[in-house]
Amino acid sequence: MKFLIIMNTGVKMLEIQKKLTKSFYAILSLPATAMGFALSVQISALSWILSTKYHLSIENVGFVWAAGPLAGIIAQVLVGFISDKVWLWNGRRRPFILIGGTLAALMLLCLPNLDKIQAWMGLTQLMPVALFVALTLDLSINVSFNPTRSVIADVTPDGNPRTKGYTWMQTISGFFSVLVYVISASTNNYILIYFGLFLVLAFSLIPTFLISEPRELGQGQDDKIKEEAKAGKTEFGQLMRIYLAHGFSWLGIQTMFVYIFAYINEVMGIADSNHIGQIIAIAFAILNTVGFILPAPVLEPIAEKIGRVKTHMICVAIMALGYLGIVLAGKTPVMVYGFMAVCGIGWASVVSLPFAIATEKVAKAKMGLYMGIFNLSVVIPQLIVSWGFGKIIQNSANKNVIFIISAVTLAISSALWLLVKDNKAKN
Repeated sequence: MKFLIIMNTGVKMLEIQKKLTKSFYAILSLPATAMGFALSVQISALSWILSTKYHLSIENVGFVWAAGPLAGIIAQVLVGFISDKVWLWNGRRRPFILIGGTLAALMLLCLPNLDKIQAWMGLTQLMPVALFVALTLDLSINVSFNPTRSVIADVTPDGNPRTKGYTWMQTISGFFSVLVYVISASTNNYILIYFGLFLVLAFSLIPTFLISEPRELGQGQDDKIKEEAKAGKTEFGQLMRIYLAHGFSWLGIQTMFVYIFAYINEVMGIADSNHIGQIIAIAFAILNTVGFILPAPVLEPIAEKIGRVKTHMICVAIMALGYLGIVLAGKTPVMVYGFMAVCGIGWASVVSLPFAIATEKVAKAKMGLYMGIFNLSVVIPQLIVSWGFGKIIQNSANKNVIFIISAVTLAISSALWLLVKDNKAKN
């Protein structure tokens, strides 16, 4: 009852929001889906287009990938803090979702036209243009992801409804992520990019106006957090273990995302750029198919029974085994596809359960700030992968090192989740 009273202090909400129906969870998932779709397009097409159309080296591709996360270190935390305080257009998160979604769509439009932009600006080098577009695209996605995820915590009560919000987010978002790779594999990345910019715009702009945000955030959870703080359990202290464990997951995942094209080229001996792009698209489609099928119908009930943290730890360990399988036997596309299905179990959990775990350990009034800090556990690994791992991989004679790094970091992540205390889910 207290939750509904608090929620009614905002603008008038739809009946489906009051009742937390499945249709509301689906609508609530669409802004995050827009950013997830843009990210999937970026993952599928950015390295491919930079290395094949614009002929950048592996190291330079890594530098381009580093541009957005570098700026995001400051921007994500700042935007999260501001979004906790601001109220504009009848929303706290709404302005950032609308602006971020629009910018992300515009940068997708720029991606296949970098050479035209370079010529229009009269530049002799492509790198400045590539860096600017990648920076703005990545920054738009990362900054907007914070509000799209925070709003789920804002409008759902603690416990299983919160878990359901994030597992539904991954189910809907994951389905459209699969669509990214189906389009890429069956057509080409250029059609994917142009389709993506329209979908990102639609899913960012329309659903955001159907979600009623509360003017005041839940007091009950804040009191619980304060009680734990008095007992010596500070918000930051609770979260540092989560950040560290989640960060190691993303070291491995991002290594695979950014450098898999080099593995296919050198270890599997495939030189044709279109064939490489097709293999990547199919592999990521399989990864994301498992990733969107499992969260709501499988991971949610398991997490309710044995706990979110234990469920997530097991899934991450399985993902590490999947990467190890690629190291040992992933020498053909079919074998890579099979192990990607195994990795999808961990991927399903990585993009859903940690948000439910983290959001119940902070006060709602600080949700944006702490979600911004939480996102640093994704951004900082991106920088490490781009700057540190890029040179290691380029200088390595055996590109198996790509999936060795992924397997080791995911195994470390699984072990670190043992240090995180689970909150008992409640109805």
